[in-house]
Amino acid sequence: MNTRGLAIIFIIVLMVLSYFTLFTVKEWEKAILFQFGEITSADYGPGLHVKVPWMHTVRTFDIRLLNLDQDQSRFLTSEKKDVIVDYYAKWRISDVRKFYQATSGGDVVYANNLLAQRINSALRDEFGVRTVQQVVAGERDEILTIVRENTRSLPEELGIEVIDVRTKRIDLPGEVSSSVYQRMRAERTRVAKDFRARGDGQAEEIRATADRDREVILAEAYREAEKIRGEGDARATEIYAAAYGKNEEFYAMYRSLSAYQNSFSNKDILVLKPDTDFFKYFNNSTGK
Repeated sequence: MNTRGLAIIFIIVLMVLSYFTLFTVKEWEKAILFQFGEITSADYGPGLHVKVPWMHTVRTFDIRLLNLDQDQSRFLTSEKKDVIVDYYAKWRISDVRKFYQATSGGDVVYANNLLAQRINSALRDEFGVRTVQQVVAGERDEILTIVRENTRSLPEELGIEVIDVRTKRIDLPGEVSSSVYQRMRAERTRVAKDFRARGDGQAEEIRATADRDREVILAEAYREAEKIRGEGDARATEIYAAAYGKNEEFYAMYRSLSAYQNSFSNKDILVLKPDTDFFKYFNNSTGK
């Protein structure tokens, strides 16, 4: 056998030995090495590793995010009424040794069942101390935060880490929906009536205050107007008196002329004697 044939045989033997002695772990995997069925080493990282043929076996696990999509489940509230919850969880393997030992040889379906039991138990406890209205309307985020806190021990127990838990839907059974909605509607109606009543009371108070202020303002304005009018009349009387004192005859004639103008402009019929005092200046410019 020539040298070339020996080289080919050597390469074939080397490839066979490599196939049985080397194993590859991808970047999204971790591996466990078994010796006759017993774990000898775990958490093999990405790369090329060596094993002993026929003595060692290798099991790889995907450490990327896995999904638990739970079917609809019923939970009782503090009012002993059912709610239907549909949720999902995101998790991944954090310790492959513990995961393998706690899940019957690394069964993902079995791990999902264990995780669902833990989450269901936490949800049942939280829903049991809340009313339907609190669960549906106001405290969903708080409930999920508590559920996530209750899964923090899972890395030590099952070798898995829960990244997130979310509800897709929280529904009410048909027999519960109508009564709950009626109660919620009655509560909203009561709150609306309370707001309206308080608004009406404040409106009446504002109107009463405005009416009182209006009367006070009008009274003060009338009082001020009367004061100014009185001062004006007094001043006018004073001026008239001063003018009358300077020329009594002229003042008397001026008053008569004003009386003629006012009387004749109204087109009224006056029946008076010609020699009456009213026509004193009309008949004689000197008033005599």
